[in-house]
Amino acid sequence: MLTVTTNDIPGHRVVKTLGVVRGITVRSRNAISDMVGGVQSILGGRVGVYVKLAEAARQEAYDELIAHAREMGANAVLAMRYDANEIMPGITEVLAYGTAVVIEPEA
Repeated sequence: MLTVTTNDIPGHRVVKTLGVVRGITVRSRNAISDMVGGVQSILGGRVGVYVKLAEAARQEAYDELIAHAREMGANAVLAMRYDANEIMPGITEVLAYGTAVVIEPEA
């Protein structure tokens, strides 16, 4: 599945637009990651435990996006974006969204 953040793909043309696709996940921190993150934040610099948590949430949302696009018959997703919202302290929704399309190489 070709996925891009742009509105078109050089060398390809969109033959069918299928609509908006999305993948959503909701993740929470846990006591251990909060403890490790707290220590790392005191020391300064990169807080690796939270980076791992954020990346896992983004990957899960992305995987859901791709599954949704495949279900619709797409072979590409245009204008893919991420969004995140804190639902309540320590619980975050991550959304991946874009436009599912069918593309083919230009002649």
